[in-house]
Amino acid sequence: MAQVKALVITGYGTNCEMEMAYACTYAGAVCDIVHISDIIDGTQSIHDYHFLNLAGGFLDGDDLGSAQVESVRIKHAKIITTGKTLFDEILSFIEKGMIILGVCNGFQALVKSGLLPGNPPGRRRVSLTFNDSAKFEDRWVRMALNPKSPCIFTKEIDRLFLPVRHGEGKFICDSDETLKEIQNKQMDALYYADTAYNPTMEYPFNPNGSIESIAGICDETGRIFGLMPHPEAFTHATNHPFWTRLETHAEKGEGMALFDNAIRYLKGIV
Repeated sequence: MAQVKALVITGYGTNCEMEMAYACTYAGAVCDIVHISDIIDGTQSIHDYHFLNLAGGFLDGDDLGSAQVESVRIKHAKIITTGKTLFDEILSFIEKGMIILGVCNGFQALVKSGLLPGNPPGRRRVSLTFNDSAKFEDRWVRMALNPKSPCIFTKEIDRLFLPVRHGEGKFICDSDETLKEIQNKQMDALYYADTAYNPTMEYPFNPNGSIESIAGICDETGRIFGLMPHPEAFTHATNHPFWTRLETHAEKGEGMALFDNAIRYLKGIV
């Protein structure tokens, strides 16, 4: 069995790369943090890896909208050594059976570049916009999971409790048809939930007003996954805001389940 190699892309305003790299390593991968400029100039290649991570932060200051500039960079920046766009390289990466995780700003980059939900790739059909509360939300939220989703990251996970920290996290679609397609194909993998872990639109359980309580989606293959909550921020029990009162004495935080599933999946194919 080959060693699983994970890549976390950094640069231009990410600030969660260290936590994501730690989570990948804790799950059993060898992980590198690489500046996106090194990918574009060909110094590093995403094809040397199996697991691509797009970390959270404030890419380019979110000045033109969250991850808007990053989406343009992904779609139009050409790799110097190959002449192909970064977008085409990522499509090739996916066609090889590899996986991608985008968290918060990374999720915003995936949807605005059209990598999620795809169909066709490159066309923006969903987005993440300003929270209904009109303020930055920094809180812990409960999530219910879709057991029918093809998402490889969420397999056999019943519920999650993770932090959010965003000003533009409201999930929206360009049409009712797009929303129905996402739901019919079970690509809505994750929902904001109330204290009983039932999907809800009620604030603050749903911290941003996302339609149908959607907190994360995958593509049809289940190998590209984006979510607003931060799994890399809950890798150890002591990350929990009231960890001393937890009934469980597990050392790992709940967010690790997503990374464990990712590495377990890859170990079965590489």
